[in-house]
Amino acid sequence: MSILIKSGRVIDPANKIDAVLDILIEEDKISKVAKNIKAQADSIIDAADKIVAPGLIDMHVHLRQPGREDKETVATATAAATRGGVTTVLAMPNTNPAMDCLENAELLKKIIAKDARINVLICGTITKGRLGKELSAILELKKSGVCAISDDGCSVDSDELMFAALKEAKQAGVLTICHSEDKKISGNGVINLGFNSTRLGLRGISNESEYKRVARDIELAKKSGASVHIAHVSCRQSVEIIGKARKNGVKLTCETSPHYFSLTEDALLGYDTNMKMNPPLRSLEDLVAIKQGLKDGTIDTIASDHAPHTENEKDIEFERAEFGVVGLETELAVSITELINSKILDWSKLFEKFTSNPARILGIERGSLSQGGPADVAIVSGGKEWQVKKDELLSKSKNSAFLGRTLKGTVDYTICNGKIVYKR
Repeated sequence: MSILIKSGRVIDPANKIDAVLDILIEEDKISKVAKNIKAQADSIIDAADKIVAPGLIDMHVHLRQPGREDKETVATATAAATRGGVTTVLAMPNTNPAMDCLENAELLKKIIAKDARINVLICGTITKGRLGKELSAILELKKSGVCAISDDGCSVDSDELMFAALKEAKQAGVLTICHSEDKKISGNGVINLGFNSTRLGLRGISNESEYKRVARDIELAKKSGASVHIAHVSCRQSVEIIGKARKNGVKLTCETSPHYFSLTEDALLGYDTNMKMNPPLRSLEDLVAIKQGLKDGTIDTIASDHAPHTENEKDIEFERAEFGVVGLETELAVSITELINSKILDWSKLFEKFTSNPARILGIERGSLSQGGPADVAIVSGGKEWQVKKDELLSKSKNSAFLGRTLKGTVDYTICNGKIVYKR
């Protein structure tokens, strides 16, 4: 199978390319990137007036399988990913059973081999059952192909246990992804602590519950010499702490999600549970700080934190509703709408957050359009508008924070390992 992509604006941050070029794909590899390629191909795509970029790498996705196939499956999540131009996802370990041992990782690998439409990487747990009591077999998980560990959804409260985990992760050569939340502070909160939580009569979650744990996780990383990645950064103080630590040489990266730079706590005034997430939507001041962190490079990557839930878990009283939103299909378009048009980022910097940066952090040979490299490609109409409609979402669950919203940027083709896996 060969594909020739003609006359697209090729944006490849890893190779510092931003030019109108052709790309020839043969089998599962990129065989040539050049002007006016003359070659026979099984399929020719006219990409004039479109952006041709590496397929997106999403470092934070909840596939829900095994255990909660009523919410999402590997098949439905990876189909949704193709619509968003995503060709690689890191599957978070809060499944049932959790990804805390070799047997469970092997179970998921079999499902991926059978059902996945794109590349799926597995994140193992830091502790057994994500209970924060006993370390998982981190070296064993690494041997099974796990490339990162996290207790996502939970933070490891014990400093001693977290320090031991970081030392073992360093030895195993796996990345530790930190869900930085001090439950003693956040308690039973459901939205951002502030005027709106008082006004709505809902328990609040303070910035402090995030940034104090971010500071703790950074201190332990510094002490252990391990690399850490801070997940879903949502508040100003976290951005400031991370920026300062990086200037002091701590091995540290971080991500944010599109909802944290596009929505504020005011989106909750109608008690819409599709706006309920953890960490919660914050203040305008925090949103501005997230955008600045993206602009100045403090925040390395954008990840969806795709968290599907069934309708009966969301369409109930606000305090009882589950935290989380789906985002694989909208993350690129929300980012284009919020960051390109306002000149927070240019196209190359935006795609860097979605491609070369996550590839570097995860240590994988993807996220570029290098000759001889994997043929993972997204072809995008950057200025084309579309409306997010519930019945058009490919995700099994429909709990999007952007339903009804008009966004800029459509994915016209997604190519993964040399195969067209999505066509608009």
